[in-house]
Amino acid sequence: MAAPPARARADYDYLIKLLLIGDSGVGKSCLLLRFSDGSFTTSFITTIGIDFKIRTIELDGKRIKLQIWDTAGQERFRTITTAYYRGAMGILLVYDVTDESSFNNIRNWIRNIEQHASDNVNKILVGNKADMDESKRSAKTNLNVEEVFFSIAKDIKQRLADSDTKAEPSTIKINQPDAAGGAGQAAQKLGCCG
Repeated sequence: MAAPPARARADYDYLIKLLLIGDSGVGKSCLLLRFSDGSFTTSFITTIGIDFKIRTIELDGKRIKLQIWDTAGQERFRTITTAYYRGAMGILLVYDVTDESSFNNIRNWIRNIEQHASDNVNKILVGNKADMDESKRSAKTNLNVEEVFFSIAKDIKQRLADSDTKAEPSTIKINQPDAAGGAGQAAQKLGCCG
């Protein structure tokens, strides 16, 4: 049986690396599971180090492959997880709306971003566990989970598209006829020294 032919091009237009950060127990893994797999678990499973999932979405007619990294919130894993900040294009700072200390610790997470991430990284603040409070997002009920991921992906895609446009070199045509129909001054100078 013959091997399938190799693909001529990637199955996406943009690859975007996102990072979920925040205190332990705020629901980062549940947000990731809900967004990537459409599922939710009530079991509390601590992330050891780092985990990731992939989901491809479509925005403005472009296929965007989201590589979403879920970091451990515990202090003992910080040296491992901060290494992942460097390549991140977007960071979701997650806190638990029922736990004020997790919101207060966002300042520390922002300091980590400033120390370890690129200057132009996109950031979005996500209050999770709205099903337990009168807030805005919940992995359990899927309240605004899609919207938060699509929002940051759209902002990053726009930034990438803008930088692609700026990166295109301007073309200068040599030896073009001038407005009078002549060969142009550049074409008239022949030889090395004019």
